[in-house]
Amino acid sequence: MKDKGINGKSEKSFPSGEGFRKGLLVCLGGGESGVGTALLGKAKGFEVFVSDNGKIKKPYKDVLLNNEIEFEDEQHTESKILNADIVMKSPGIPDKVTLVKQIREAGIKVVSEIEFASQYTKATLVAITGSNGKTTTATLTHHLLKQGLDTGLAGNIGDSFAKQILDEDHENYVLEVSSFQLDDIHSFKPKVAILTNITPDHLDRYDYKFENYIASKFRIVENQTESDYFIYDADDEVISEWLEHHQIQSKKLPFSLTKVIEEGAYLNNKEIIITIDNNKIIMPTENITLEGKHNIKNAMAASTVAHLLKIRKQTIRESLENFQGVEHRLEHVLKINKVQYINDSKATNVNATYFALESMDAPTIWIVGGVDKGNDYNELFPFVNEKVKAIVCLGVDNKKLFEAFSNMVDIIVETQYMSEAVKIAYKVADAGDNVLLSPACASFDLFENYEDRGRQFKDAVRNL
Repeated sequence: MKDKGINGKSEKSFPSGEGFRKGLLVCLGGGESGVGTALLGKAKGFEVFVSDNGKIKKPYKDVLLNNEIEFEDEQHTESKILNADIVMKSPGIPDKVTLVKQIREAGIKVVSEIEFASQYTKATLVAITGSNGKTTTATLTHHLLKQGLDTGLAGNIGDSFAKQILDEDHENYVLEVSSFQLDDIHSFKPKVAILTNITPDHLDRYDYKFENYIASKFRIVENQTESDYFIYDADDEVISEWLEHHQIQSKKLPFSLTKVIEEGAYLNNKEIIITIDNNKIIMPTENITLEGKHNIKNAMAASTVAHLLKIRKQTIRESLENFQGVEHRLEHVLKINKVQYINDSKATNVNATYFALESMDAPTIWIVGGVDKGNDYNELFPFVNEKVKAIVCLGVDNKKLFEAFSNMVDIIVETQYMSEAVKIAYKVADAGDNVLLSPACASFDLFENYEDRGRQFKDAVRNL
């Protein structure tokens, strides 16, 4: 019998003998990755059980019911889970959870969705990780590649990787990959790996040790061979230092804004110069729609992949010029009374906000705050002194923000409502100013997630 996919359509059958040894597959987490993996697992002949300690959302629950996949929510039945042959753990579940410790102690293989799904495709994989910029780089890379190649976009973004393999296995995939997903790989091996940058983030998941987080990011290259490629930011000191002390097998293609790069990409007089195997292309940057130095780097990384996979130079150039960017990442919402409102809700750490403030070219009212992940705001001081005229703190606890910035700006206020934050900004702003939501913090104190925070900002702006 053929299974029905998330969209209710029949799926193709698969040849046997691929991937993991069949048995009981438990998917911990009933979200996008869990349900996608469950569907692929069932199609591959696994007995499948989905278990979520929270409530599974109705669309996902309906998919599981329609496909006759056993599941539970708001509980974990340990006896069933600990009988698994393989467990796919959703990236949001930390290793320190008691149940995960029990699974590992029982010797059960724990994998991420990218590990499981990659066993069932022969596609060329382009995997992108980094503390910041990975969503924009992944989306831009997909935008460039799809002009000439059959390419899917998955991982931390869009539809589940496993589900896409089931529905319409593409010849190429661009995967946005988090450190949490990389923590549970074993043989995952992208043809092209990209590391955009490494700055301290999510340290609560890594025993508050930066070196553990760095090691997690570099797992993206651990299974690569001499026939694979590693594209990375040569200006990033953390990446450069790690590479000085560790050997990798793949061919290095660095990119840089400050150095001349023989094999890779660099910036020279507002032109990106990319050289791979003595094949050079030149991309002007004047008409790239993305703003800021960090986005030149994102464009370098994406263009290097496109050049590597033989996309035509003219196609790359045109695609860079018509790319519209990513929602919630320096997204220009509206201009009201000559004031530009910018949604950068995806800036959930200080480094992301650094790039946002760096790119501001007008006096800025900055909306900031949320769940502080041990933030050090010192690196923002030069930009705040130079560009920020007022700060609106939007969080449950804004004490640290007041301590850091109250001496730098004339106006600093706090609120716990997005609508009020936007109204305050509207009152303070003069013609020619920017109002920037770039929180530098996680969103979970007042919002469901950064998308919810960004949408509320846009709604509040439109309601002014």
